[in-house]
Amino acid sequence: MLPVLYSFRRCPYAMRARMALQYSIINLELREVLLRDKPPSMLAISPKGTVPVLLLPDARVLDQSRDIMHWALAIDDPQCWLSEERLDAVNELIDYNDNQFKTHLDHYKYYERFPAESQAYYRAQGERFLRLLEGHLRRHRYLLADSISMADIALFPFIRQFAFVDKAWFDQAPYPKLQLWLQAFLQSPLFLATMKKLPPWQEGDPPVMLSC
Repeated sequence: MLPVLYSFRRCPYAMRARMALQYSIINLELREVLLRDKPPSMLAISPKGTVPVLLLPDARVLDQSRDIMHWALAIDDPQCWLSEERLDAVNELIDYNDNQFKTHLDHYKYYERFPAESQAYYRAQGERFLRLLEGHLRRHRYLLADSISMADIALFPFIRQFAFVDKAWFDQAPYPKLQLWLQAFLQSPLFLATMKKLPPWQEGDPPVMLSC
């Protein structure tokens, strides 16, 4: 029995998990779901109803993207994305992204739902993180070193989403290193393989394998 991953192609949390699984050469059954019509089998193992959800062959369930990334990298991490010496720095960046930047991103992207402030205000709040990352990238090719770490993969889908809210603005913003970093990941074979389109999965459909 292979692991089963419930995912949604454009969700940044699912995206980071899929990239880690692809990188670690994990063969699994991929079930692309519609968030407005979540399959009962997914809700049965993870009632919170968000993706990604990974059902392991031993019946354990991982329904946090960071846990899925750690599980994959524990199996195979050929480029040392999660080296012990960078672990604290990796966790610090991901914590900031998940606990603070994601809120600013949602307010910026869906500003009509948050009329207390303007879209420009919410973008400015998110730019605090962009400036932090630009500073990191002035020192290294990637966020923490001259090689990729788990932090790069975990943050990339969220920076991608922020950039594409208004791509014309992002492309002329004063973050040249971040723009190059983003473009490199957008063009990477890993990302392109991860983002292959699949039809939504329904109960009873034959399995679709993600063969890495």
